Amino acid sequence: MITIDRNLIQKYNQSGPRYTSYPPANLFNQNLNDIEYKKIIKDSNNNKPTHISIYIHIPFCKQLCHFCACSTSVYSNEQLVEKYIIALKKEMEFVFQFIDTKREITQIHFGGGTPNSIKIEYLEQIIIKIKQKFVLSNNAEIAIEANPAYLDKEYIQNLYKIGFNRISLGIQDFNLEILKIINREKPLININELVETIKTTGFKSINIDLIYGLPQQTIETFTQNLIKAIELNPERIVTFSYAHVPWVKPAQKLLENYKFPSTEEKFIMLEKANEILTNNEYDNIGIDHFAKKEDELIIAKINKQLHRNFQGYCTKTTTGQVYAFGATAISQLTEAYIQNQKNINKYIKEVELKNFAFERGYKLVKKEMITRDVINEIMCNSFLSLNEIAKQHSLSLEKLIQMINPKIKLLKQMENDGLIRIVNNTDFIVNKNGNYFLRNIAMAFDDQLKIEHENIYSKTI
Repeated sequence: MITIDRNLIQKYNQSGPRYTSYPPANLFNQNLNDIEYKKIIKDSNNNKPTHISIYIHIPFCKQLCHFCACSTSVYSNEQLVEKYIIALKKEMEFVFQFIDTKREITQIHFGGGTPNSIKIEYLEQIIIKIKQKFVLSNNAEIAIEANPAYLDKEYIQNLYKIGFNRISLGIQDFNLEILKIINREKPLININELVETIKTTGFKSINIDLIYGLPQQTIETFTQNLIKAIELNPERIVTFSYAHVPWVKPAQKLLENYKFPSTEEKFIMLEKANEILTNNEYDNIGIDHFAKKEDELIIAKINKQLHRNFQGYCTKTTTGQVYAFGATAISQLTEAYIQNQKNINKYIKEVELKNFAFERGYKLVKKEMITRDVINEIMCNSFLSLNEIAKQHSLSLEKLIQMINPKIKLLKQMENDGLIRIVNNTDFIVNKNGNYFLRNIAMAFDDQLKIEHENIYSKTI
């Protein structure tokens, strides 16, 4: 078992970005007007990757979990859901007219919220709207994040019928007492039966989400979660670290009435996840993401072709510029990020008035695009070749280093601590121990990072 050096944890466990995007979303601003918005969409047709990824945000939950930090809202009435879907389809129609229909779709992802808390008919309408305009690649991923509390056999079969081929189950914890504490409803049907139905229906991939660090969890109960997940034999298992950020999500304060695992216990849970999963035919593809050895994500990482976006890990082959629809959804384009209005009613009203509803965005300069590629290589492939990055951007090695301005002294320190290996000052290879510190390593290449106080970001480990 790989044990985390507690001295290194004390040294490196600081606040830092998760780098789901670069620059991080907290730097997005309101300096974007309607004309620029349309131009950004049109210009994206001339950028790489040429493939299209579509993200659909369904912000409704029938019950709000106290641990959740997502942008979501209580499913209050059917009329609001219907109005929201109408607005979402209208936004799609408007944006689609600016996207080159010769470009293939490689990914469609439904997130939230709880996408499977709404009628299957609404999901079908959205899928039809997309297929009417674009051609899907032969291996296109059509995925949905699902809460087992609202999944039965009929809903699963209908998801498959309308085109879904991947499903991510937000189990979080198998212990019903812990689910009760975090205000999460129990599965509608037995989990074993649920997973078996998904497999026999024809889905090509199942992901199981677990969280470690929840109140009342112990090392023993979390270990039981891991064993249970392995018994279900999904293609992928994710063990998210619970981030306690009540200054962002006040509902999390309700959990402070219960006992949280200590910092040391949480580290042991992370170690257990690595030990148990890697000893049971899963390999690590990130800080806390695991997949079967034959999974395409593992193969992509071996070949240094792994990528990720706000929706999770993907291969560079299936990676597309992300066009996102719905309240709070973030489009991730080569030259810009665009985020929609977070408030559902405001989102609906703005779409009704002008067909789109962006709230803020960020236009990247070349230096930031290069730094994004550098950080993605560290975060996804645990490897960075500055020569390769320079070649991709038609730069000399000297010019690249001047632009990204890596913190060489800090990187040398990380090498001395056994986190990375540096070859010729151009190749940075992350060691097995270093995989726990990917965010820290990435931060060494982020020369515009400013951490003014502790509550900007979560802890890196």
